Amino acid sequence: MRERLFIVGSIAVLLALLAGLNAASYVRVEREPELEARPDRSTYNAGATGTRALYEYLVESGRQVVRWREPVAALVDQKHRRPGTFVVVGHLRVPYTKEEAEKLRQWVAAGGRLVVIDRTPDALLLPPTDDFALYTDVAAMPGGDVRADNLENLTAGTKPVAPTQPTLLTRDVEQIAPSRFAGRIRLRPAGTPAPAQKQTGAGRDAADDESGEEEEEAPPPPKPQPSATAGQPTPAPTTPTGSGNAGGTFVQEKTEQEAQSAQPPPSTAPVFHLADEQGALVADYRVGRGRVVLISDPFVVANNGVERADNLQLAVNAVTAGDGLVAFDEYHQGRAATENQLLAYFADTPVVALCGQAFLIVVAIVWTRGRRFARPLPAPRIDRRSKLEFVASMAELQQRARAYDLAVENVYARTRRALARYGGTGQNVPRAELAARVAARSGLKPAELEALMRECEDAINGEPLKAAQALALVRSLRELEGTLGIRMRAREIKQAERL
Repeated sequence: MRERLFIVGSIAVLLALLAGLNAASYVRVEREPELEARPDRSTYNAGATGTRALYEYLVESGRQVVRWREPVAALVDQKHRRPGTFVVVGHLRVPYTKEEAEKLRQWVAAGGRLVVIDRTPDALLLPPTDDFALYTDVAAMPGGDVRADNLENLTAGTKPVAPTQPTLLTRDVEQIAPSRFAGRIRLRPAGTPAPAQKQTGAGRDAADDESGEEEEEAPPPPKPQPSATAGQPTPAPTTPTGSGNAGGTFVQEKTEQEAQSAQPPPSTAPVFHLADEQGALVADYRVGRGRVVLISDPFVVANNGVERADNLQLAVNAVTAGDGLVAFDEYHQGRAATENQLLAYFADTPVVALCGQAFLIVVAIVWTRGRRFARPLPAPRIDRRSKLEFVASMAELQQRARAYDLAVENVYARTRRALARYGGTGQNVPRAELAARVAARSGLKPAELEALMRECEDAINGEPLKAAQALALVRSLRELEGTLGIRMRAREIKQAERL
């Protein structure tokens, strides 16, 4: 008993200690601030560097938006709902591979709309055009101690940037408020690497080449030669030999084909929508049947800067200018669909720790229950015999031998001893005196008691007795015991409880 009490007490103390530790660890003074050098641009993040405010605004305003947590290959999968706009924000925790970038380019060329928002975007995400390619130039990258919630530090020395021309992306936008770490979009001829970046502060290079060596500037593309000398007429097309309508029809068809082939293809030159004296911040260009939009400052769409100036309007225009579903890339933000949803829901809460500690407690209890804390005790011997086996055997024997007088004698002898104790007399007194003493105390009729006792004694002494008569006598004796309350003695009750 002492061992069990000690175990129960130890478990109670352990539970109280664990509850106290969990309560103390859950109440934290202040959450660690987010740093601009290590941002989390996920739409799940409600912190300063996240984009949850923009996502919730789009949802509340009735736009069709979704968090894309599948691989890029699912963009062209018929089993998934194909989005019309794909948004990639900030530095990714899971970088794009060449295969993923190639599939993304194919999706854009087939008519998709890609929105890339980053200071130094990955060159794989910006497919070049036939003539030009985009890259960004960053004057300074945020250091390791720049807090994302310090807006004065992020916007120190910056000026609002106005649109350069009215376009769909600058609709209802008068000016935006960038951060001092915003990149500037540059152009370079297609097929030439971007120049090396010389940045101050902690950060990553935005150049496409990893060597960091300066590349020689590529020569400009050759200018197209004129088809004829200036001031000289262009020679007329030669008419084939022939006469009549046949020759005129041939010349007309050839002229129409040359006119169609002379039409220029759709322009793929990038369009700068917002720019200042340092360079452009927003640009877009055509790739196949789709378009690519580049915003060189994630501060415009982040939670800490989306409410400044017309940043929110620019962000809404950029992601909703196309048709169809808008998908925010969460797969490369480290929140793929393969993650356990239950653990993700209880992340950063003490629930996971509580479950782990409860599991350890259960293991400890199971382990301690299988160990011995004291000297070994013999196994209890269980009497598998029924308590009524003897009674049933004797009853069967008496019934077969028709010894009804023996059955009455067993019951009457016990009842007479109980009546003698009840009346306060000896066991050998005559039945008339015993009946009178019992009747005087209980209020019963002495004649009836004496008659019952006489019938029982006559049956015991050999008077012929049938089974029905024996059963009636035993029933009368049991009823008398119940009336007087002398059914069992205290010693017999204790013995019955032990059995």
